[in-house]
Amino acid sequence: MMEKKVSIELAGRKLTIETGRLAKQAGGSVLVTYGQSVVLVTATAAREPKENIDFLPLTIEYQERFYAVGRIPGSFFRREIGRPTENETLACRIIDRPLRPLFAQGYQHETQIIATVLSADQENDPDLMAMLGASAALSVSQVPFLGPIAGVRVGMIDGQYVLNPSQEQRKNSRLDLIVAGSEKAVVMVEGGADSLSEEEVKNGIFFAHESLQPLLAMQKELQAAAGKPKLEVKPRQVDEALRQRVQELAATEMAQVITTVDKQQRGEASAMLEEKVLAALEGELAEAAGEQLPVKLQEAKGLLKELKKKMIRERITKERIRIDNRRLDEVRNITNEVGVLPRVHGSSLFTRGETQVLVSATLGSGEDEQRIESLSGMSFKPFMLHYNFPPYCVGEVRFLRGPSRRDIGHGALAERAVQAVLPDAESFPYTIRVVSEVLESNGSSSMATVCGASLSLMDAGVPMKKPVSGIAMGLIKEGDDIAILSDILGDEDHLGDMDFKVAGTEDGITALQMDIKLEGVSREIMSAALNQAREGRLHILGKMKEAIAAPRSDVPAHAPKMFSITINPDKIRDLIGPGGKVIKAITTEYGIKMDVSDDGKVKIFAPTGEIAEKVKEEVLSITAEAEVGKVYKGVVQKVMDFGAFVQILPGTDGLVHISELEHHRVNKVTDVLNEGDEVMVKVLEIDPRGKIRLSRKALLNEDKS
Repeated sequence: MMEKKVSIELAGRKLTIETGRLAKQAGGSVLVTYGQSVVLVTATAAREPKENIDFLPLTIEYQERFYAVGRIPGSFFRREIGRPTENETLACRIIDRPLRPLFAQGYQHETQIIATVLSADQENDPDLMAMLGASAALSVSQVPFLGPIAGVRVGMIDGQYVLNPSQEQRKNSRLDLIVAGSEKAVVMVEGGADSLSEEEVKNGIFFAHESLQPLLAMQKELQAAAGKPKLEVKPRQVDEALRQRVQELAATEMAQVITTVDKQQRGEASAMLEEKVLAALEGELAEAAGEQLPVKLQEAKGLLKELKKKMIRERITKERIRIDNRRLDEVRNITNEVGVLPRVHGSSLFTRGETQVLVSATLGSGEDEQRIESLSGMSFKPFMLHYNFPPYCVGEVRFLRGPSRRDIGHGALAERAVQAVLPDAESFPYTIRVVSEVLESNGSSSMATVCGASLSLMDAGVPMKKPVSGIAMGLIKEGDDIAILSDILGDEDHLGDMDFKVAGTEDGITALQMDIKLEGVSREIMSAALNQAREGRLHILGKMKEAIAAPRSDVPAHAPKMFSITINPDKIRDLIGPGGKVIKAITTEYGIKMDVSDDGKVKIFAPTGEIAEKVKEEVLSITAEAEVGKVYKGVVQKVMDFGAFVQILPGTDGLVHISELEHHRVNKVTDVLNEGDEVMVKVLEIDPRGKIRLSRKALLNEDKS
């Protein structure tokens, strides 16, 4: 394998791709270096193709090694755990999605791409380097890959787009987009925004597309110098006579199938038609096909699917009529309910057509935050959104194996959409977990999850800045005929050319995700899709407001209560008590969690609002400070010749001078007060040194008046 290295300057940093030095037995391998981040990516294909499959057997693996940042893993085994982390799973998805449509038609060799992070400088994103490396490794391999593609990240700081912002810059960015593209067009978008307008997001996408062009040029240079000859793939030969016969047998009834509105009924009708067509063909082909009959029948199944796809697409693009007879920009019927689960903190049932999600919101303390060990170190996540897609939601039966890559990806998209409008930790110091259970699915359960999450959080009393809704857009392009579809069905997603999910508030976009099956989409199509998505998003928001228009004024009575109070730092010792005696007694008695900071901030997490009020009252009574003019019931601690020291608050004493005991002259203090006596006193003065002067006489005078 020939060694070759190419380099460019990208966003002020040197980016290098080299091949031919490492992992030379892989089909194709490259080492990508950006700053001090280094990622090795290999692409290897099986020698023989898989037979009789109708999908691309492509596997993407992304591995983060802790030695890349000079750390030893914290797991029991002190090695990277076998199951990918959530971050690794999401990285696999952003690599897979732009690559998958770009393999030669008919290619069926099992193909595996492995990206390994060897060094990470905490500034340059290894996931985007892995995407670039995957495209480059495929380009120099024998795999018939129709790329290259590349991806960049775009931020917006002070109104200006920033290419590949650093980790520090991203903290102040209102935009966080990952955009993948080919030479001609954008092929994938993933990211979030701080309620930016459609125009600002669109311009960011095309700024990214222009910026990634040098990454494509360097891959072409690498391939020209060190690329292997590509495998020859023969396109699948179609039996035109069989195609014609399938159409003759199925076309009339297929027209009825594709106009059946109900998903289950449409599926049953389609299955019955397939059974009928295959039975007819089996009789006709049995003698001529001989041992090849099963292969012919399998081919007929594929041709039947092609016919269905062709007829649906033509009906939409020519007649402008969708499967369920909606207009292209029409959203399905929506119903919303909140408070559907009595003992959870917040809940909602969001139904849009034949897609339904049950979403719950749970409030917890700081101890409930998710602990994440990653290359950037240990971090804690106070907001989690988990998405569950059980098999029954689409009428299927399969083993439950935990969250799939799809589940994790959809959950991350919905989480990003909602997180943009959550309150800050200072004003709402709860850990929040949202769980979406998909009960029915026929198109974009992830966007239904966004809507359901927004409703359940408002039901839980979370003071969100604005409600968020989401909508999935589709595209069907036949020649010059283009149809942009709002709120797509599952079938429209499968047979369409684009899946474009957009979530946001009435002010702007908070998250978006786009995957396409075409070479790319133009600026005009992107603009039209974003504008149509905005209209649909606002319509859905209006429907959501019918169930709940704004967050409830407080969390439910049965929900945990978290609040903060600030005390004088000098009073911390009184709250803690000797050996922690006081704080331990309070936390044990009430079953609460309490955290006291050195600056006097006390965070309290109580299981209910009622308990929270009792705890707050007790803490304030322990840490209260004397106020001039206020009356206290105190206890005499010590008697002196010149007066009595009275404890008016825990740890706070004041002096009642002998002259302030009675209106008449008092000869001995013990004639009026003795140690242990309870007495009502008034604060007359607190001097600059904190000494407190009290009076009993002032209250006697007030009683007489």
